[in-house]
Amino acid sequence: MRLKLTISYDGRAFEGWQSQAGNNTVQDHLLKALAETAKEPVRLQGSGRTDAGVHALAQVAHFDAPDHLTMNPYNWVPALNTKLPAAIRVLQCEEVAADFHARFSATGKTYRYDLCTDPILSPFKAGFAWHVPRLLDAGALVEALDVLKGTHDFRGFAANRGNETPETDYVRTIHAADLETLPDGYRITFSGNGFLYKMVRLLTGAAIHSAQGRLRLGDLARLLDQPPELPHGKSPLCAPADGLFLQEVRYGE
Repeated sequence: MRLKLTISYDGRAFEGWQSQAGNNTVQDHLLKALAETAKEPVRLQGSGRTDAGVHALAQVAHFDAPDHLTMNPYNWVPALNTKLPAAIRVLQCEEVAADFHARFSATGKTYRYDLCTDPILSPFKAGFAWHVPRLLDAGALVEALDVLKGTHDFRGFAANRGNETPETDYVRTIHAADLETLPDGYRITFSGNGFLYKMVRLLTGAAIHSAQGRLRLGDLARLLDQPPELPHGKSPLCAPADGLFLQEVRYGE
């Protein structure tokens, strides 16, 4: 039985999603809980990585339940949650088709990024919003986000993992880049068919630079669709992990 998990986590205490030697990633904790429940190691595949400090409202992962287990999907939720840190919670477990893949079956994702513009960042927002008390123009921010929409080569908005090749595909489609006003700042929401390494943070950083009058719209536009030699450089600022949330992973019908 292939099972799909929907997972929420506060990323502040963890070294990102992807399993690492230190055993303090979200995937590491889930693998340990799965092994304790199944009484044997279980492989777990996520929809994609999130960096250290990045949060998830609805990360998705899948695993194949060992044949000897007869537990129904619903019962996996409490079984895993009792073994997980309080900052990680399995929200849902459901049976899916045998060919479902959390990463390769995904058709798109939505991320949100929260900004706090208050003069003083509330301690209850620390780690959950980027503190940007410097004046920024909301209208200019909307204009900057509009520039980023559409299908483009986003190599100017991608950090290097070290495994890039000349065949690496940097083309992605941003379907929506919207701004919402919050009581203490703003929320930016990006929806697209996929995102490169640190792409949302680099998009956000460039848009904020533009809204603060530190990057002209024309220069922002020139960061898109660049050839491999990147004549116009990279996005000028990588926003911190604090305000970033993986909001949704989408799949076909």
